[in-house]
Amino acid sequence: MNTGVEFAEKLSKAYSETCKPLCHELNIPQTAFDILLFLANNPEYKTARDIVEIRKIKANLVSVNVDKLVNEGYLERKSVEGDRRKVNLICTEKSKEIIQEGQKLQQSFVEKLFEGMDEDTRKALQKGMAHMEANIEKMLEEKN
Repeated sequence: MNTGVEFAEKLSKAYSETCKPLCHELNIPQTAFDILLFLANNPEYKTARDIVEIRKIKANLVSVNVDKLVNEGYLERKSVEGDRRKVNLICTEKSKEIIQEGQKLQQSFVEKLFEGMDEDTRKALQKGMAHMEANIEKMLEEKN
């Protein structure tokens, strides 16, 4: 049986391989693609720091790719009123096509992951994951 780490590594590799053709077609690096989709799929997160902390992408890679996305017109930087150190990253109209194509790819990827899995198994998996997430939250609260 594979460990959780091996599963996570295989999942990440399969996702990257799935994204490669679209990234090539759109002429966008995978990290820049990931940043755009992260911001679009998670509107509660808006900063480069959020990307580093939540997505676990190295800060230098986030910085380089955010600069590239800003320079190419896919992202805008907006200062946060009252905190001049904080800058929100906003997806532009130009980024919408990449985001839409990326979200279609993500949906297809999820469908392939669950291919051949019956509805009861899917529901049991979702229930088990929700239960584990609740346990993780408890563990994190105990640490604080």
